Amino acid sequence: MIKNSAEYMAKVAARAADEKKADEIRVLKMPEVVAETEYFVIGSASTHVQVRAIVNSITAALEDEGAELLRYEGRGDNSWVLLDYGDIVVHVFLEEDRGYYDLEKLWADAEHVTWYE
Repeated sequence: MIKNSAEYMAKVAARAADEKKADEIRVLKMPEVVAETEYFVIGSASTHVQVRAIVNSITAALEDEGAELLRYEGRGDNSWVLLDYGDIVVHVFLEEDRGYYDLEKLWADAEHVTWYE
């Protein structure tokens, strides 16, 4: 895997989320029909505090790798935070909202990528 490739960065984000005990972390390689991004990274947490900790861990890890954050949606006590890095988009949910939006079902044709070793 090429360092700083979209796949590499998605795995960096997943591992950073795992360091803060995110639940059910998934890395999805998006289908060709989604031209805007190559990978989704999805994780969840049981509290707003944990969501913020996960988001902070991910943004720090990706910044260390030289990734540029293009858009950050959902600051404060929101139940869904979206971090847009162009080739990868990270979604961190409160557990109940993740089930409601169910991105994995919406993108059921996306390939699941193993992010852990």
